[in-house]
Amino acid sequence: MRIGFFVTCLVDAMRPSIGFASVALLEAAGCEVTIPDAQTCCGQPGFNSGDRTSGTALGLAFLRDFESFDAIVAPSGSCIGMIRDYPALFTDDLALQARFNVLIAKCYELSDFLVNHAPKPLSAGQLNLAVSYHDSCTGLRQLSVKAQPRFLLQQTQGIELREMKDAEICCGFGGSFSIKLGDIATQMADKKCTHALETGCDAVVGGDLGCLLNIEGRLRRRGDQHTQVKHVAEVLAESLVNTQLEQS
Repeated sequence: MRIGFFVTCLVDAMRPSIGFASVALLEAAGCEVTIPDAQTCCGQPGFNSGDRTSGTALGLAFLRDFESFDAIVAPSGSCIGMIRDYPALFTDDLALQARFNVLIAKCYELSDFLVNHAPKPLSAGQLNLAVSYHDSCTGLRQLSVKAQPRFLLQQTQGIELREMKDAEICCGFGGSFSIKLGDIATQMADKKCTHALETGCDAVVGGDLGCLLNIEGRLRRRGDQHTQVKHVAEVLAESLVNTQLEQS
């Protein structure tokens, strides 16, 4: 299966390790992975701010870069959610809208793809870590991503999943929400951090880097330099490396 991997802006700029980990997981699940060089933003920041023109232009660029693949995968429910909204931008061109409908039917968030659509199951890894999983809003509510990352974590030997209170409640990031309504966003982030720490976990884990950066930033400002904040792809890839080292 030929996979077009959509890196996302935040991963590319802020934590490329998530991209490398995602590719390693996809290859371990039997995929042939290609990263189109010309790819850029999904268009969500501009579109959510009312800039329909940039959203349309970036949607066309995405179609150009990814239309030929068997499936398109991204380590972000938020970006995949935006991509699945592309057809609404092209209601005046039915032929183009039809192409987008075909495209979005093969676009997946990473954990959902690995559990439900990959050519072969991902092997169980090994990693001694207590984790608490934060559900990101778009992944959960638009894409129904909830059980998938937990399944992958729980099949990993040594990982203890400790559910936090209100795991499904927003962390306060919400893109420009955290900038425009900073006081409210800070209170939301504080509640998320408190609930995560109440579990006694070693790491807060999630599937969207925007949320993770927000949670980690708040933890550090509260003086917590110990609790790790990781993308689920990083945790799973590390567990597979550990297994390979033990077997070598």
